[in-house]
Order: sequence, then structure tokens, then C-alpha cells
Amino acid sequence: MWTPAARAQLARRAQPYATCLTDAEWALVAPFLPSPAGTGRPWSWPMRRVVDAILYVLRTGCAWAHLPRDFPPPGTVHRWFLRLSRSGTFERLAHALAMADRVRVGREASPTAAVLDAQSARSGGVGVKGVRGYDAGKNVTGRKRHALVDTGGRLLIAAVSPASLHDSHGGAALLTMSRRPWPFLARCFADRAYAGPRVAQASSVAVTLVGRSPGQKGFAVQPRRWVVERSFAWFGRCRRLARDHEATVSSAVAFFTLAAAMILVRRLAQPL
Repeated sequence: MWTPAARAQLARRAQPYATCLTDAEWALVAPFLPSPAGTGRPWSWPMRRVVDAILYVLRTGCAWAHLPRDFPPPGTVHRWFLRLSRSGTFERLAHALAMADRVRVGREASPTAAVLDAQSARSGGVGVKGVRGYDAGKNVTGRKRHALVDTGGRLLIAAVSPASLHDSHGGAALLTMSRRPWPFLARCFADRAYAGPRVAQASSVAVTLVGRSPGQKGFAVQPRRWVVERSFAWFGRCRRLARDHEATVSSAVAFFTLAAAMILVRRLAQPL
């Protein structure tokens, strides 16, 4: 809860920008990033400055060309972002941090239950033809973010599709993809958009549908499902995710996954 005491504890006034990593946070992130090679041309910019620049774009939503001048050149930062996203670095970081945070609170590292949902995001006016669509239910033209989170809201796996793709297709794909990184997953909670054999038969994970109670009128918090909705709200604090501005699906997944990972980085770096 955002109380004055909590704000004072989490203030980052010692950093050049509020998005810059502290030493404790960098110690968590650094092992997943490439190191300089022993031969060849030395790097012009340290990796920590590059990561700080990527996080600045993620949190503020600015264009690459509008990075402040005390960061590395925009072209350098963008090339590194593409390299890290295509190599799966952000997914590996989020996977390891999710397990570490579960152990920190006394849970098993690998979850046995998860919550599934999707979020439609309006297009920012860019994108390759064929990877955007129209979601008639939400009246949104853009892309759809599919997320599988554990019962604490930690992101387990994510995917991005055209907004026209039905939730059940994305849900079936996520459950299929989850078997290797999360082999002990046995139950998944989802809304009625995931009803039917497509999701139920996608994997060995049992799908439990959580819907409105008979006769319910107006808004009501649904058991289990509120967890993934809260996660979407957490990730939405990063302004780069307010709309889908990415030209490629891989970049959209990378920013979404990095937003989830940074929540855990901040959480794990807090002193006990």
C-alpha cells in the first residue's frame, strides 16, 4: 500500500534517474547478461548503462531517439535491446526471479497452480502487417497480451498475438508452452472465455473456470481471477505498455516480460 512511510522507503533519490538500477538490483540482473569478450573491439559503453537506458524507455514510454544524452546513443541501446530480446534473456531473467521470490516467501520454487487471462492493447500506429487485429469484444485494434501468472501474481509465461485471436487460442498455446519451464503446474484458473476442448486438451493442466455467480449484477471481484488482473495493473505502470508501440511481436513480449521481471528485481533487492 502506498503510504508515506512506504514511499520514503522506496524512494530512489540517490540514482540519476528513478529507473536506474541500484547496486543490489544490478547484482540480481548482471548474471543473465552477456559479458565482454576477451578478444575483439572493447565495448564503448558498460552493460549497466545500456540496461538503465532500456528501463528508462520501458518506464517512461519515450521513443528510443528521445533518450537523455547521458545514456548511451539510442542506436546502441536499441541494438542491445533487440539482441537481448531475441536471445530470450528477459524470459530467463523473469523465470529465475519468479522462482527466487517464491522461495523467499516460503513457497516451492515451481508452482502447481496458475491463473490465465489476456489483455488487449491498442496499437500505437506501428507494426508489421498481419500481426495486428481487431478485438470486437473490447473494441480495440492492436495486439493481445496473454499472461500466465502464479497465485501470487508473478509472471510465469507470456505471449503476444493479434487482438483478433480468441483468448482460447492464446490460452492453449501458453499452457502448452508452460510444460517445460514449469513442469509441476497442475491446475489453472481462468474465465469462461477459456471454456471448451481447445484449452482443456492443450496440456495435462486441469483448467478450472471461474465466472459470475448466478444472478450477479454489476462488478464483483472473482476468486483467483483478480490475481492476474492485479498483475496487469502492476505491469501497466510502465508507460511503454500503455499502448502497443512495437514493430515486432518479439519486442512486445520482451517489454512485457521485462516489466514483470523488474517488479521482482525491486522486491528481491529490498533489505530484509
